[in-house]
Amino acid sequence: MTTATVDMTAVGIDKRWPEMLATKTISTDEADIAIVGGGLHGCSIALQLARRGKRVVVFEKDHPGRHASGVNAGGIRRLGRHPAEIPLAEASLAMWRQIEPLVGDDCGFHAVGQLKIAESNADMEILTARAEQVRALGFTHEQMIGRNRLREIVPDVAPHCVGGLWCEDDGAADPFRTTAAFARAAAAAGARFRIGERVMAVNRSRGAWQIETDAGTCHAGVLVNAAGAWGGEIAKMLGDTAPVVPTALMMMVTSRTNRFLTPVCGLASRKLSFKQTPEGTLLIGGGHVGRISHDGECAIPDPKKFGLSARTVIDVFPHLRNLTVNRTWAGIEGVMPDQLPVIGPAANADVAFHAFGFSAHGFQLAPITGTIIADLICAERSSLPINSFDVGRFASNTNG
Repeated sequence: MTTATVDMTAVGIDKRWPEMLATKTISTDEADIAIVGGGLHGCSIALQLARRGKRVVVFEKDHPGRHASGVNAGGIRRLGRHPAEIPLAEASLAMWRQIEPLVGDDCGFHAVGQLKIAESNADMEILTARAEQVRALGFTHEQMIGRNRLREIVPDVAPHCVGGLWCEDDGAADPFRTTAAFARAAAAAGARFRIGERVMAVNRSRGAWQIETDAGTCHAGVLVNAAGAWGGEIAKMLGDTAPVVPTALMMMVTSRTNRFLTPVCGLASRKLSFKQTPEGTLLIGGGHVGRISHDGECAIPDPKKFGLSARTVIDVFPHLRNLTVNRTWAGIEGVMPDQLPVIGPAANADVAFHAFGFSAHGFQLAPITGTIIADLICAERSSLPINSFDVGRFASNTNG
């Protein structure tokens, strides 16, 4: 596999958004709920609240999906999740199975399965321990498989691979298509989008939030922080500590090749996320990190790490040695110190809520995140366990 012809072009379709959302001249200055951040989670929250009859305005400094939501691997994954996230992932998968009725688009969702491949007996021990941990929690979605079953699922895998951990009902979807579908559905339900408008300050006065942007002011009864990699900045405005780290997660896509792979694949002990698209290209990620530009608004890939990803793919699927990488990019993701998102009420502000810091595994959770935040606002409770995601867990790390 060669990366000699890589085009360092980021994904983004800025000019389409005002037309798609019909919000080119929106001047909303009052709302029931203001959402800061128009990525997939912000759009999911807006959709749920608008369908419950709330007046919703969404502030997005760029366009929906610009930094993370529209440029990730699109994994619909319960496999390998932190135990605290599994109940949310299970509930969200049920929503993904009904995604077209929810947003008017199937979002390219396919339940093709997700697989962690073991390259050694040591890897099998790691995966066996994981499977036992999940079973002890009462979940059965992760199943150990041996050498023969591995080759039934991925016939072209390298001879040294000995088994894996298999989650048959997981899969993948199209990230940009999904973000666009949620945004359109939210707008159709009545949510208003103020695109290209950056939130500069928020203040609570006389029982309402005043949101100051670089283009105007809005007043709202409730504030939701869904600002992704910039969620820590909004949290600070609310008096909360949330040490989110903006991280440039990298992806690459190859030229087309004959179909040989159905599930989404990863490895037990090396970084890899690997799937074949319906068009025959290969989408490769896995957590390799580039760098953030000086102004913090653009992610810059690291060609050396793309080379490492390519070598990893060749190790596991040797027949791809001569395949060409056509395009690479990086998106800006908000990563938390404990790799868990922040979901729930603000700790130091009234009627304010957080939903950010999904640490490169939030795409699958977006449908249920919208439901959780809407439930917290409208019913003052969620039926799902979210204590592990409370922003207060970082309070002891504040520097004053």
